[in-house]
Amino acid sequence: MPQVLALVLAGAGLYAGYRWLSREIRRAVAAAGPQDEPRGGAANVRGAPRDLGALEWDEKLGAYRPSRQA
Repeated sequence: MPQVLALVLAGAGLYAGYRWLSREIRRAVAAAGPQDEPRGGAANVRGAPRDLGALEWDEKLGAYRPSRQA
C-alpha cells in the first residue's frame, strides 16, 4: 500500500509541476510580445521555396530549368 501512496504523490507532484511550467511559459511568451519578421520577409529565409516561373526540360542537363523566355 505505501507504494501506491508514493505513486499517487509523485503523480500529483508531476501534474503540479506541469501546470506551473505551462503557466510560466505562457507568461514569458506574453511578456515577449509579438515578434517581427526577419529582415527581407519570409521569402528571404534560407530554404524557402522561390517562384522560378515557367520551367522547361533541358536535355543536356537532364533536369528542368527556368524558361529563357523573359
